[in-house]
Amino acid sequence: MKMLRVPLLMIGLLLCSQGFAATEQQNKMTTCNADATAKSLKGDERKAFMSNCLKAAPAANDAKALTPQQEKMKTCNADAATKALKGDERKAFMSDCLKKK
Repeated sequence: MKMLRVPLLMIGLLLCSQGFAATEQQNKMTTCNADATAKSLKGDERKAFMSNCLKAAPAANDAKALTPQQEKMKTCNADAATKALKGDERKAFMSDCLKKK
């Protein structure tokens, strides 16, 4: 009975992992693969295309726009860095800065 626990546990973990969302890299791989298939690329041509496609930076329209809160964080963080604030001073500054805007 004990010998059956490990394989059942592994199967359970494997089935559970299938439910997680695809990562950005997996999405990129899927897109590049579909593009290569659409172009009917084979062999070395396909390898080269896939390599370039996977290395390429995301297109401008794929880039996520920052939310207003993220913009605030970015601005306040830059201000704190300019003032060379550290520790409790930085924490207080960031708190105050984020509340103001």
